[in-house]
Amino acid sequence: MAFTEHTEYKKEILPNQVIQVRRADVIKKDGVEVGRTYHRHVVVPGQDVSDQPAEVQAIAAALWTEEVIAAYESSVAEGE
Repeated sequence: MAFTEHTEYKKEILPNQVIQVRRADVIKKDGVEVGRTYHRHVVVPGQDVSDQPAEVQAIAAALWTEEVIAAYESSVAEGE
């Protein structure tokens, strides 16, 4: 009657270079899935990603150039 929890991540890049992260927490009993919950969050260009999964950090490092960060910040300023 052992329970384990396994976390899976899905990453999506939105058109404005925002990274959307979906976390699935899978609960298993004796190796069989008995439940699953989801959580979504976004990380925006220029945001500190040191607390994110390694895959998200790698995507941000490759994607978020100074130009991308400036364009994102400009689009946010225009929207306010």
